[in-house]
Amino acid sequence: MLSPVTSPGATAARPLRADAARNLERVVGAATELFAEQGLEVRVEDIATRAGVGMGTLYRRFPNKDALIAFLVDELVTSTLELGNRALAEPDDAGLEAFLVGVGELQVANPGCLTRLWRGGFSPEQRGELRAILRRLVGRAHAAGSLRPEITTTNRERISALQRRSLSEVVLGLLPDPTIREATT
Repeated sequence: MLSPVTSPGATAARPLRADAARNLERVVGAATELFAEQGLEVRVEDIATRAGVGMGTLYRRFPNKDALIAFLVDELVTSTLELGNRALAEPDDAGLEAFLVGVGELQVANPGCLTRLWRGGFSPEQRGELRAILRRLVGRAHAAGSLRPEITTTNRERISALQRRSLSEVVLGLLPDPTIREATT
């Protein structure tokens, strides 16, 4: 899912060499892990160490930590929109559930950058695309009778509650002991 990275000032993306792509994957993986474990205050030196790359390798792709965080947030935005478009391909009302569960799984897997995602990670165009996807998914669920009519895309609290429910189902599904799952539902 990682896209080719261009150097500052470049006009078109060029494919990365195989070793550069591996290093990018390692840096992004290490940053995702460390941000999840310690928050966004992690030092870039710690990210490079975890990734097993030098500081020059990290700085070649990301001139500073904010650029790395922005890259990770952009990956989350792209993944969210891809989930939405895949959910639209689901039959009837299954799309809304697939989207909410998918977004929940995405958030569980990437907790470190969520605050940045929620605080402006989506551009106005991306927000519009996400709203259009949600309107279609909610409309299809309404038409199928699987979603109460008072739940709309403008009712953020109810949509958030649906997502929290899906997120808790994802988290409970990850618990190794089914008795824990049963006790918490």
